[in-house]
Amino acid sequence: MFGRLHHVAYRCRDAQRTVDFYTKVVGLKYVAGLMPPENSKPSWPLNEPGQPARKVVGEEADSIHIFFELGDGSYLAFFDVPGGGDDSSDPTPWWVKHIAFEVADMKTLTEGKKRLEAHGVQVLGPKDHGMCQSIYFMDPDGHRLEMTVRTEEADTWQQLAGDAQKELKRWNELKKRKYGPAPAGKDKIPAMPADSTIVPA
Repeated sequence: MFGRLHHVAYRCRDAQRTVDFYTKVVGLKYVAGLMPPENSKPSWPLNEPGQPARKVVGEEADSIHIFFELGDGSYLAFFDVPGGGDDSSDPTPWWVKHIAFEVADMKTLTEGKKRLEAHGVQVLGPKDHGMCQSIYFMDPDGHRLEMTVRTEEADTWQQLAGDAQKELKRWNELKKRKYGPAPAGKDKIPAMPADSTIVPA
């Protein structure tokens, strides 16, 4: 059902710091910064067989979705969501962490949706993101998965890359205005958690 990896998405605390790290330190190309309108609530179509068209609406959350291109044409993506989340130990909104797999075409996406629903899996979408159309579902352990088909034009990523720095600047201004200055950075980025057990080799 999956063709190849399209992107993996996680949360970051500061988009600018993340862009600086993945471009200057790791050497990836920053190719897109996607910002919904300020104060918007994210939503996903819920089109189930035999049910009227509905949608799932998330909590109001300002965000930017940043993308870095990998060598095989897939992407590493992050959401900067300063106010999002709940009261759990992980305050990340439920829609942030996911793995997106690419499929060949809309027919494959539609067939995948039907197959999942035939097995009792609830599916959100398809949702049109402009550069792709996607469906969303969870595996039995609650990991959010996305199937996506590329719908971009030949120059879409070139245009996104041309706007990426402008969108990041716009995000930095909104975030500072609404949520205060960025947290102070650390001099060193550790390779493991601070509470790791370290023993003699």
